[in-house]
Amino acid sequence: MNMERRMRRIRQLLPMEESIRILKGGRVAVWAVAGDDDYPYTVPINYVYADGFVYLHCARQGHKIDAIRRNPKCSLCIIDKDDVVPEEFTSYFRSVIVFGHAEIILDQKKIEDALSLLCEKYSPGIDPSHEINKFLKNVCIVRIKIIEITGKEAIELVVPVS
Repeated sequence: MNMERRMRRIRQLLPMEESIRILKGGRVAVWAVAGDDDYPYTVPINYVYADGFVYLHCARQGHKIDAIRRNPKCSLCIIDKDDVVPEEFTSYFRSVIVFGHAEIILDQKKIEDALSLLCEKYSPGIDPSHEINKFLKNVCIVRIKIIEITGKEAIELVVPVS
């Protein structure tokens, strides 16, 4: 991938702070890896963003794990807004694309830390200890080192610069 590629419709580019806000607050991302026979493989995931990394959990074996062992390059898409406007034949959208390198984490302490972050995000105020201990032997964490973040919104949502 040419990481120097720039968005054509630069007026629709979101400021980095807004892209990070969407990345932090998003509930679901679509994760893309290079799957079997080089076919793109995408899957919806729950994730958490922390300290420049995206963390997600999955089984210790399967299509996603095989894919990132072959090729750690991946991308995520987080949709913040998608309001279809039929009379305008368009949608008012806002989304973020992340490019990065995935790494499989098997260290128990790092897994526990990442699972705690995920639980904080998706089950705030609930003690996750029992659930974490129950699945610790069968789960791994994938940590994605972010290489690039790009946010974009529909031109109709762009706030004019005064």
